[in-house]
Amino acid sequence: MDWEPSTSKPVLVASPRGIARIGSSVGTTTKNLVNPARWNAKYGSVFVTAEDSGTADGMNEKGLTAYALWLNATNYGPRDASKPGVNVGLWAQYMLDNAATVNQAVAAAKEIQVTALALGDLVVPLSLAVEDPSGDSAILQYIDGKLVVHHGPQFRVLANDPAYDEALKLVNPNGYVNFTRNDPLPGNTNSSDRFVRANFYLDFLRRTRPASLEAAKAGLMSVARNVSDPIGAPMDQPGTVDETDYRTLSDLTHRTYAFEPTRRLALLVTDVSKLDFRAGQPVRTLNPLDPKLNGDVTSRYVTIKQKS
Repeated sequence: MDWEPSTSKPVLVASPRGIARIGSSVGTTTKNLVNPARWNAKYGSVFVTAEDSGTADGMNEKGLTAYALWLNATNYGPRDASKPGVNVGLWAQYMLDNAATVNQAVAAAKEIQVTALALGDLVVPLSLAVEDPSGDSAILQYIDGKLVVHHGPQFRVLANDPAYDEALKLVNPNGYVNFTRNDPLPGNTNSSDRFVRANFYLDFLRRTRPASLEAAKAGLMSVARNVSDPIGAPMDQPGTVDETDYRTLSDLTHRTYAFEPTRRLALLVTDVSKLDFRAGQPVRTLNPLDPKLNGDVTSRYVTIKQKS
């Protein structure tokens, strides 16, 4: 998650089954939306919110993960009131609540229409990546008013602009089998350069045989850190800054979800398999920016206090 100018104010949330949601809600408020989707969560999940306005990233109890990412090329199109509407801030949450597999997530995406989310003067444009423990994955984007889906285990890297069809053209179609460190590789922090580097290093990472689960996780994080924006990294205009706010690492097989803040040395791990997601359990939260937190934080979530 990159954020400018400071932090996205992330909050980790553990949400049980049965929670009722409506597609027009934004944080604690409700926006006007014709025919909003209404649903009760089939699955419990752990997720990260951004600016108290929606779900940015998360994993449900079945191991399905969903990640929302900024995409300026997004165009949701005119409202089709024949389909239940879900504001884009809840798109990832809709998938976590209702799908156990990527196949189910793709099918669910076609039954709704994602709509714009306005935060002040800013209209939020997002695309979505989903994956499951089988290794299946999909990229979902709204381009020219239509849902475009790239579905298959080969679609593993998502960046911001350009749209995914155009981004795929940036990657060497023959892979990087014969590349060495002496071959040129894009090195800046714009989205296109990072997209190429992520594909490049993952190509080499897949050829390794990690000695342990921890080594496998470390390998993935080494790539994620390589394509992150360092603290103080420049944005599009001179004098502007864009920094990576945090990184997450999902172990879909063992149902662990790790959160790494970028402004301190820590890795917060939630064992999703050990959380009680039974209907009727309270929603619990965790402040991942608490400087006292590190390591296994599964037991550190606290119940949200209800407003009277």
